[in-house]
Amino acid sequence: METWFNESIAWLLAALALPGVGLSTIFIVTLLSATLLPIGSEAAVFGYVKMAPDMFWTAILVATAGNTAGGVITYYMGLGAHKAVEKVRHAHEAHEEHGAAQVAQVAHVSPVPHVPLQPHHNPHPEHHRIRRAMHDWLVRLGPKTLLLSWLPVVGDPLCAVAGWMRWPAARCTLYMAIGKFLRYLSMTAGLLWVFPHS
Repeated sequence: METWFNESIAWLLAALALPGVGLSTIFIVTLLSATLLPIGSEAAVFGYVKMAPDMFWTAILVATAGNTAGGVITYYMGLGAHKAVEKVRHAHEAHEEHGAAQVAQVAHVSPVPHVPLQPHHNPHPEHHRIRRAMHDWLVRLGPKTLLLSWLPVVGDPLCAVAGWMRWPAARCTLYMAIGKFLRYLSMTAGLLWVFPHS
C-alpha cells in the first residue's frame, strides 16, 4: 500500500513537471492571492522560474490562470452579495408596503409611502464627492477597469465591484486575464533582470 502511494505521488509530481515545488503550488498560491486574502504570489512565481528557467512561459500562464480564477471567484462573491442585498431590500419593501396597506385599511385612507422626516445629514460631504467620482469612473470604463485588477490593495475589491455592478462575466474575465498576464510577465521578467544570479 505504501509503495503504491509513493509511486502515485511520484507520478503526479512528474506529470505536473514539479521540481520540488511546482505548477500546482503556483496555481493555488496565485488563486488565493487573487481573492480577498492578503497573500503575495510574485515571490512564488519568481522562485519557481529561478528553479526551472525553461518553464518561464508555463509558469506565467499557470500564474495568470490561477490569479484570474481567484478574480472570477471574487467577482461572483460581489455578484452574490448584490443579489443577497436586493433580496433583502425587496423583502423589506414588501413588508413595508404590506404594513402600510394594513394601516390604510384600518384608517380608511390610501397608503402613503414612507418619507423620512429629516433628510440624512452627511457629516463628511467630501467623502460623498469622492464616492460619486469613483462610481462615475467605474461606470464610464466598465469592465476595462479590471485591467487594473492586478494592483495591490485595490485590485481584488475591483473584481468584487465588477460583480456587484453586474458587468458581463466573460468580458470581466478577459480584462482580468490580460491585466494579470501583463503583471506576471513584467514582474517575473523584472525580477529576473534585477536578480539574475540569485
